[in-house]
Amino acid sequence: MKSIILLSPPAAGKGTQAQLLKEKYNIPHISIGAILRNEVERKTAVGLNIKEDMKKGNLIDDDIIMNLLINRIKQKDCEKGFILDGFPRTLKQAKLYDKFLKENNMELNYVFHLKIDKETARKRIVGRLICSNCQAVYNELLKETKPKASGICDKCNGILVRRKDDNNDVFENRYQLYLIETMPVISYYQNQNKLYEIDSSIDKNYTFKQITKILDIGGDYN
Repeated sequence: MKSIILLSPPAAGKGTQAQLLKEKYNIPHISIGAILRNEVERKTAVGLNIKEDMKKGNLIDDDIIMNLLINRIKQKDCEKGFILDGFPRTLKQAKLYDKFLKENNMELNYVFHLKIDKETARKRIVGRLICSNCQAVYNELLKETKPKASGICDKCNGILVRRKDDNNDVFENRYQLYLIETMPVISYYQNQNKLYEIDSSIDKNYTFKQITKILDIGGDYN
């Protein structure tokens, strides 16, 4: 069983890289954010409990995160490995995860830290637009991904919408939490010699090549 962790500040491209890795290596992409949003949308007991914290960009209780994650990892499609996107975000989560892996005779192979400067990350968040029809993603603040017509999808002419949490206040809150809570996690894995620093500020293809070069040299997926 092989596993990968992707860590980063907000908008560094964890989700994009996880999807690319999923397609290349045929192991599932587990997005903690997606799992949490699904709980909110389904109005489960957990979802109702975390709804307000999700809106504000606050960190969710570690025990809630761990329970949801363990339930997902125990599914059959994770037997050969998986990619964790957005976990662990706190040192407590990292230690709980290490304990879980040890107790279940599982192994953590790679931790990638996707690095990006704050201003580039902010633009990626507050400028992000999503097509309400085909779900294509654009950014009104970045030339290379700006829609040709304001508010209109290039692909299907659908209306472009902004997620409620894609704003400056939520971004600033998330970024400060990253500095306070996640940077110690990065140091934790650095001390275990499991961390790889990756530049994610250029474009997704450049970032992907850096990651896969490390994975392929390691021989874990050949």
